[in-house]
Amino acid sequence: MIEHTDFRLSIGIVLFNDQKKIFLGKRIDIDNAWQMPQGGIDKGETPYQAGLRELEEEIGTKQVEIVAETRDWIAYEFPTNLAGTVHKKWRGQIQKWLACKFTGTTIDINLQTEYPEFDDWQWVDINCVTELIVPFKRAAYRRVMSELTPVIYCTSFKEE
Repeated sequence: MIEHTDFRLSIGIVLFNDQKKIFLGKRIDIDNAWQMPQGGIDKGETPYQAGLRELEEEIGTKQVEIVAETRDWIAYEFPTNLAGTVHKKWRGQIQKWLACKFTGTTIDINLQTEYPEFDDWQWVDINCVTELIVPFKRAAYRRVMSELTPVIYCTSFKEE
């Protein structure tokens, strides 16, 4: 059992478009490392609030609708070469994941935020997401995608 006090409480966002493709951003600080938006949950903040804040901070958009969340919190450990350097006091992260429908257009995505984390981005086929992710996060991403993919496929983009 993982001792959660050693893990940073955070939120992850599976942002998908009307073609059911998933947003991945390429990290500025790690070569060829693609990931979905994610970040810490601040004290007093709900996972939903944190998710919306992180989307705005990382990709400059609020054009989303939260449609689902993972049942459980999903943890991963930092590899030994990163533990203590990425987040000095954490052994890894434990995350709640949100599936968010992107309701904007490409012009609504802006990586030139106050503290940029990504220098490139792409919409990726839902079945190819985990193969592009850094190896130490793949098991967590597989769990997330296994749980949220059915919800994504069932989500409508038609005007109500």
